[in-house]
Amino acid sequence: MTTKYEALAKDIEALIASGTLAIGDRLPSVRDTVAARGLSPATVFEAYYLLEARGLVEARPRAGYFVKAVPAPREEPRSATPHQGSRPVAIHDVAQAVLGPVRNRQVAPLGSAFPAPELFPLDRLARGMGAAMRRLDPRQLLEDLTPGNAELRRQIALRGVAQGVSTGVDEVVVTSGAMEALTLALQAVTQPGDVVAIESPAFYGCLLTLERLQLKAVEVATHPRTGVQLDSLAEVLRRHPVKACWFMPNFQNPLGALMPEDAKREMVALLARHGVPLIEDDVYAELYFGAQRPLPAKAWDREGGVMHCSSFSKSLAPGYRVGWVSAGRFAPQVNRLKFMSTLGVSVPSQLAVLHFLQHGAFDKHLRQLRAALAARQQRALLAIEKHFPDGTRVTRPEGGYFLWVELPDAVDAMALQQAALARHISVAPGSLFSADKRFRHHLRLNVGHPRLEQLDAALKTLGRLVG
Repeated sequence: MTTKYEALAKDIEALIASGTLAIGDRLPSVRDTVAARGLSPATVFEAYYLLEARGLVEARPRAGYFVKAVPAPREEPRSATPHQGSRPVAIHDVAQAVLGPVRNRQVAPLGSAFPAPELFPLDRLARGMGAAMRRLDPRQLLEDLTPGNAELRRQIALRGVAQGVSTGVDEVVVTSGAMEALTLALQAVTQPGDVVAIESPAFYGCLLTLERLQLKAVEVATHPRTGVQLDSLAEVLRRHPVKACWFMPNFQNPLGALMPEDAKREMVALLARHGVPLIEDDVYAELYFGAQRPLPAKAWDREGGVMHCSSFSKSLAPGYRVGWVSAGRFAPQVNRLKFMSTLGVSVPSQLAVLHFLQHGAFDKHLRQLRAALAARQQRALLAIEKHFPDGTRVTRPEGGYFLWVELPDAVDAMALQQAALARHISVAPGSLFSADKRFRHHLRLNVGHPRLEQLDAALKTLGRLVG
């Protein structure tokens, strides 16, 4: 059901699309819209925040909201045609060499995997941690070990229900970030030498985990806008003894692809027919720019075969390392593996996140974060349009903070990475995102980290280096 603010936003978006509201025009004031439409001021502000998050309007101090110039879209990158065989993974040395400089504060971190820490309520989290620790019953230090703080797990399950996922508290295991959740899920259903289906391109953290666990990768064709291609997945399942799939249906890293809901439903059904578990990496879903959060694939899981993994690192608390897995029928195995490995997650971190969920207006923070990331994406697309050469292709994700850039064929992204680093700019070259180090003329750019003026300058320099 469409809410009142979504309906107002849709009407204004139609006026912009038709040219009735032109670039630079001021939107009606909140007061005038309240009087004309019989809405509350809060409803009008929600509509304007939504339009701002979509990159269609911008707020100017003491002046109101104005229609923004939206860059003419470049062509999107071409879909990859992955090799049909499975293979061992060995990308650790490349990853370490490329990602190490991201930690240098003097470097514009377009190669980073995290948004800017300034976008998060770190002071409020710290105060919440202090308040929670002062009230701590010492017995909680043991009670909050595996599978994690009971009330935090309940809050995670409740948010899941609100997002279309009927998750029992007993399914939820709190982990040290999403990477531990994903690793435990993978260990629960595989042995060394097994084949795991992954996206193409794939998140390098997925590749590093396969390498460490001595698993083989088989790549599934992945569209830069709509994600995993089901015909390719069906063929992979027919040809290979796949033991698990590791996919990111919502705002995939590095593409930013968002699978349509029908495709998610079909994917879950296809995997259930083959008896193949899905490890769903869903860390970016809260960072949507549209009217509502996209459903996870877990929403269509009726057999407990989807292990839904996420964390608060990208949405609330980077560095606190609080993640979770809703492990379905594999919860006992995941719980046992957690107990046998790291035993538990930092109690202060769990309590800080719990306190914020209970008292810190998490959803208000998320609205502000989404608006900031959407504005940065639009800024970056404008800069790429202006400064990068003809033949450059780029994605336009509907959420998250990554852009996948396909450069002209002659460009060597690894050489570009070195040239950029000499100018204090980090980027993530495409060869990081494939088991066979393909995508040699591609880049993943993090546009959610740098300050806006730093982002503009870095992209201008990159464009000049590309040629």
